[in-house]
Amino acid sequence: MKHILNLKVNGREEELLIEPNRTLLQVLREDLGLTGVKQGCGAGDCGTCTVLLDGEPVNSCLVLALTAGGKEVTTIEGLAREGRLHPVQEAFIDHGAIQCGFCSPGMILTSVALLTKNPAPDRAEIRRAISGNLCRCTGYQKIVEAVEDAAGKMAGRRSS
Repeated sequence: MKHILNLKVNGREEELLIEPNRTLLQVLREDLGLTGVKQGCGAGDCGTCTVLLDGEPVNSCLVLALTAGGKEVTTIEGLAREGRLHPVQEAFIDHGAIQCGFCSPGMILTSVALLTKNPAPDRAEIRRAISGNLCRCTGYQKIVEAVEDAAGKMAGRRSS
C-alpha cells in the first residue's frame, strides 16, 4: 500500500505517493530527478548519498523516505542561489577538491552543515566532520583547505 509523503526539497513543497520501504535516496533520485544525490555503498559507509535533513547531514540510503515527512531536505542542487554557487562549492572548485566528483555533493553538504554550526572550525574539527564521507581521489587535504577557505569567505560576508 502506498503512502503520501509531504516534504520540502530545496525550498519546494513536494507531495508524493510512495511505497513504505523506499529510501530517501530512491525518492530523491528516481521520483524527483535529483541525481546530485549519489548512490554509493547503500550501507551508510561512504557518505556519497549525504543530504541535509532539517540542516543535519544524513546518509539518505539509510533513511526511509516516510520518516522525512514534514521535514526539509537540501541536496547539492539546492545550494546555489540566484545563479551563484554556494561559497563552499566555489572553494571546492578553487582548491581542486573536486576531482572525480563522486563524493563531492556529500562532502560539500557535510561541510555546509559544519560551517552553519561552527563558522570557524579548526582542521581537526573539519576532518572529524567529514570523516563519514569517503574520497578516493584527493587525499582529503584539498577538501580541508577548501572548507577553511570557505569559512574565511563566509565570515567576511557576515561581517560586512
